[in-house]
Amino acid sequence: MENIFKAMMEGPKKTTAEKSTETAKRVRRMVKGLAQKTHEARARGEPIAYLFIASFYDDILRAMDLVTVGTENYAGLCAAKMDAERFLARAEDEGYPRYLCTYATCGLGFDALRRELGEMPPGAPDGGMEFPTVMLGTGMMICDPRYKWYQAAQRYTNAPMHVLGLLNPPVYYTHINLEEVRDYYIKYATEELKGLVDFLEQQLGRKMDWDRLSEVVDLTERTTKVWYEAYQLRKAVPTPMSTEDAVSTMVPGYFNMGTQEAYDFYRELYDEIKHRVDNGIGVIPDEKYRLLWGLSLPPWYGLVLFNYFESLGAVFPIEVVYHPPLPFEIPGSVTDPLERMAWRFYDGFTHWYEKAQKHTGNPWVEWFLELIEEYKIDGVVLHQAMTCRTIHTGQLHQMKVLKEYSDIPVLLLEGDIVDVRNYNEAATHDKIDAFIEVVDAYKKGKQS
Repeated sequence: MENIFKAMMEGPKKTTAEKSTETAKRVRRMVKGLAQKTHEARARGEPIAYLFIASFYDDILRAMDLVTVGTENYAGLCAAKMDAERFLARAEDEGYPRYLCTYATCGLGFDALRRELGEMPPGAPDGGMEFPTVMLGTGMMICDPRYKWYQAAQRYTNAPMHVLGLLNPPVYYTHINLEEVRDYYIKYATEELKGLVDFLEQQLGRKMDWDRLSEVVDLTERTTKVWYEAYQLRKAVPTPMSTEDAVSTMVPGYFNMGTQEAYDFYRELYDEIKHRVDNGIGVIPDEKYRLLWGLSLPPWYGLVLFNYFESLGAVFPIEVVYHPPLPFEIPGSVTDPLERMAWRFYDGFTHWYEKAQKHTGNPWVEWFLELIEEYKIDGVVLHQAMTCRTIHTGQLHQMKVLKEYSDIPVLLLEGDIVDVRNYNEAATHDKIDAFIEVVDAYKKGKQS
């Protein structure tokens, strides 16, 4: 408990990054609004679900009027507000080691403290996470928390949980013909989604409105299309929007998808970016270097690092993480909404597989190489978060493979997603300074 009281006495500090688009600046208000919906739902006695980002079944939850709490999102919010340490400390007091996913340990610490107090922890950002009725997980890559976090959280909530299986096809480095396995995975994912519907119908005591689900699926497909098209506009020189905006503008797509609000948001974002492109409005007055933020979760307590890059003339026209879903094709004969969702996920996730089989052998590197060319990238930046093995375990391999196909400079920063104790700002700035010198020499070499 001593660690918790120390963290509380020090009080929260605020950190953020200056954004370039007005649409992105509105996201904080949206986040508060989503939190308020959970508090209002609890007051009315309505069900609430704990949910992971990129679970890809938001359509089902919208159609069943289930209010959601993004637990990873909340941990990121606590980090951005510099108010995560007391929850991390409580998790450590509960026996969870520091090297576990700090999204999870922040959430578990919050749940443990809420149970002990019998109420929301005092001063919790945005009023805290409401007590869940159900907790919903989904398999993805090697993310242990998507299975184990909510199992551990049951110690503090007793809420029933449901975990979908591994929806992304595990055919990364093989020479399997996707056409031969596609139907199997579409059927498998569809059955997993049906299992979720069955679970929710049982737990919530309400039936799925299949016509409404079809409408939500259609809205989601239209929303992702506008979102993707908006980001394509960022290829312009100077770039109209950088990654510090994108880590905000992803919120509607990852936490409010399947709503008219999300569609309207990306429609407005598209219009604003288009206006900036048409009028030559860039993120900074003098854009010198264009960087790619690779497959890396950002340090939510230190997003100002993007502004530090900008002070050196560097911007991030595009990023791999939190990117809108890649283009997908669903056969016109497919009308079942669950099967449409399965097709959407499968086709988008395997977008680079066949090309990678013929080239680099790594779908992520294939994507890097295309973005480097299309967005006129001068350097790649990766952030190695100490506690997230799902995203960051393969970074060194990605760097190695990328070097075999491109001599573009690559920077690997070190830190964490939530735990500021794993971050050294001065050392980070020194690395960035040295990297920009390398990028400058690389760019001049290309021009000579």
